[in-house]
Amino acid sequence: MKQQIIVSGMGGQGVLFLTRIIAGAGVDMGLEIFTSETHGMAQRGGSVISTVKVGRFHSPLIRSGQGDVGIFLHPQNLPVHGHLLRLDARVLVNTPEKGPWYHLDATAMATEMGSPVLANLILLGYGVGKSLFFCSPQQVERAIETISPERFVENNLKAFRRGLDA
Repeated sequence: MKQQIIVSGMGGQGVLFLTRIIAGAGVDMGLEIFTSETHGMAQRGGSVISTVKVGRFHSPLIRSGQGDVGIFLHPQNLPVHGHLLRLDARVLVNTPEKGPWYHLDATAMATEMGSPVLANLILLGYGVGKSLFFCSPQQVERAIETISPERFVENNLKAFRRGLDA
């Protein structure tokens, strides 16, 4: 099993939390996991990118044109970090706009749930439901339960499951 995943968004969208969830699912499966993150301007609403490499690799960074899956929490990040993906990569974008990618308006769904910050987990659930990632829904749910602060577990699981059902 090898998969190179890019998680891209803007500061405050939960890019780093989502990375921890994906990595946690892999660790629970006994897989080798590398992660990295770049979030220099995140607190000012700037771009944030993190990577998850699943399997035997020697570096956590993903070279241009090598990513297998991209999950973009903000559509403006696609032209910024999209070059890291292979031409045949599976791309998931938080947007109501159709394009040559999987798309879902996760922000609107999260807003309906009363918490726009849940968009990241809705989008992850949608991607896992489409089998874009190496892990099953049950493995991700277990990671959400382990990593989320106790008071957020129930809502985080609801958001993830809402994405699964979308």
